[in-house]
Amino acid sequence: MKVFMIGGTGLLGSTAARKFIEAGHYVTSLALPPLPKGALIPESMNLIFENYISMTDQAIIEYMQDASIFIFAAGIDERIEGKAPIYEMYYKYNIAPLERLIKLAKIASVRKTIVLGSYFSYFVREWQDLHLYDHSPYIRSRVDQANMALSYSDKRMGVAILELPYIFGTQPGRKPVWVFLVEQLKKMPFFTFYPKGGTAMLTVEQVGEAITKIAYGDYEGNLPIGYYNLTWKEMLRYFHEEMKLKRSIVTIPKCLYSLALSFIKRKYKRMGIESGLDFHDLAEVMSRNAFIKDDFLRNELIIPEDDIKKAIRSSVKLSLEVLAGEQEIVSMKAE
Repeated sequence: MKVFMIGGTGLLGSTAARKFIEAGHYVTSLALPPLPKGALIPESMNLIFENYISMTDQAIIEYMQDASIFIFAAGIDERIEGKAPIYEMYYKYNIAPLERLIKLAKIASVRKTIVLGSYFSYFVREWQDLHLYDHSPYIRSRVDQANMALSYSDKRMGVAILELPYIFGTQPGRKPVWVFLVEQLKKMPFFTFYPKGGTAMLTVEQVGEAITKIAYGDYEGNLPIGYYNLTWKEMLRYFHEEMKLKRSIVTIPKCLYSLALSFIKRKYKRMGIESGLDFHDLAEVMSRNAFIKDDFLRNELIIPEDDIKKAIRSSVKLSLEVLAGEQEIVSMKAE
């Protein structure tokens, strides 16, 4: 089987590529340079350093030719902030290029498209009382991205949206998403203050396994996937262990967390910056248990257990090295 991927040098893309190649499949990927220093990119992957946004349709179709699977493991997430309306940036990098690529995939007779999305889309459906779609541009963009992609699903080509939660694991040379939290914890004196909620999570290896098994099977539509459900306090204990922080974790009420976020909101307003996540929404989400049942991964896809504690601690370790300037890193890029 031939797999065509956008983003094969990223944390998730490279892991999925390795899984496909280990199973005997051929993987071609378009990616942006440079390669993260020390990253374990599969040597047999056909890697092309080109910006797919500026490539011609014909050039992309030639790479897609004879591929059974197209995987979109690119775009930007809520860490990207900018001038209002920030939704336009999410549309430019997450929705418009994917729609173009899906149309080209159909021309090339690809049988399945897999999009790596966000579990925020799942909670738009589950927590309708929060109106997350209406308030947060990033969340709205992820829902719009999924709906657009699924509108092209038919008998000729199925579409699967992986609604991914927090993911732990590292890629040497690439900045972990967890740098921001490690930095916050380092600045807190005496106690760690955090809201009462929690989150679903997976290891990067489990995501790679899930992508390959969804590619092989008849899985389509919105697929929320999670394996471990930890409260923030449980997760932060692992952070403390790796950071050697011997202090208590104090659960703060939602109103205090919301107050702290309001200061950031005012700062952003002065700077003319809009966040992809509405700060009121963020306080609500962070104070709830954003859990996903693991039945689909455990019982349907038969994804094995992994060492989530080890994955969390490795993410924290690399984050500390980045903050200390000990790692030459590549950050998230759009083009």
